[in-house]
Amino acid sequence: MEDCFYGKKAIEKAGKMYALKPEIMKAFLDFDSKVFAEGSLNVKIKELIAVACAHITQCPYCIEGHTKRSKKAGATPEEIAEAIFVAAAMRAGGSMAHSCIAMGTLEE
Repeated sequence: MEDCFYGKKAIEKAGKMYALKPEIMKAFLDFDSKVFAEGSLNVKIKELIAVACAHITQCPYCIEGHTKRSKKAGATPEEIAEAIFVAAAMRAGGSMAHSCIAMGTLEE
C-alpha cells in the first residue's frame, strides 16, 4: 500500500471499478459527461461550481481536475479563487447551522 491514499498514481486504481462493474462505471462516466456538457449553464460556470464543490467534499483529484478544466474553459485565477471562497463560506455556514444543536442541547 502507498504511504499516501491521495498519491498522484493512486487514482489509477479507480480503473478497477471499471473492470469489476463496467456497465455501472460506463453509466457514471456517461452521466458525468452529460452533466458537464454545455447547457443552460456554460461549461466554465459548471467547472467553477465543481471547483467549489470539490473543496467542500475535499476530493484532491476533483480539486486538481476541475481546476484544470475550469482554466481550460476560460476561468481566471480570480474566478477560481472566488469559487473556493464561496465553498469556504458554505462549509463554515454548515458549522454555524449545526451550532443550533449544541445551543439547544445546552438549554436542556
